[in-house]
Amino acid sequence: MKFHNAILGLFFSASLVANAADANKLKVEEKVEVNANAAQVWEKVNKFGDLGAWHPAVANTTIQSGAEAKVGTVRVLTLQDGGKITEELKAYDTNKKMFTYRIIEGVLPVSHYISTVQVTSLAPNKTLVTWVGHFQRKDLSATPAQGQDDAAAVNTITAVYRAGLDNLKKISE
Repeated sequence: MKFHNAILGLFFSASLVANAADANKLKVEEKVEVNANAAQVWEKVNKFGDLGAWHPAVANTTIQSGAEAKVGTVRVLTLQDGGKITEELKAYDTNKKMFTYRIIEGVLPVSHYISTVQVTSLAPNKTLVTWVGHFQRKDLSATPAQGQDDAAAVNTITAVYRAGLDNLKKISE
């Protein structure tokens, strides 16, 4: 019986890995030009522990473990509607004005999500902010549930990025 259960367990695990490998790898990249100095814009976006300072969908950000700007730090975002997203800081570079994070778990219809925000100076008072994410849909099955398909994942992340970047521009100029 133990052998039978072990074989079933291996088969089930292999099926999950196959589903994840078969699901499309998706990407969203959104940008905004801000009429402000890059250092000032970076100062608004660089606080991993306070996404709500510039993203209107975030009601509260709490550092669950770690410390501000330290790789491995985990934050919990509480959205305006009460939903929660747990994220981990994967890279942080003040000189390059960029950070990368991944979603551990949350309400968004995505999985295997990793994203980078970067602030680039274009001129003394013109800055480009780029937000790019790579991910898969949350439902990795061959026939994903409604609202868990590729289109839902891409549309949701695009809306998240646009809302944040548009608000960043508004509060920075």
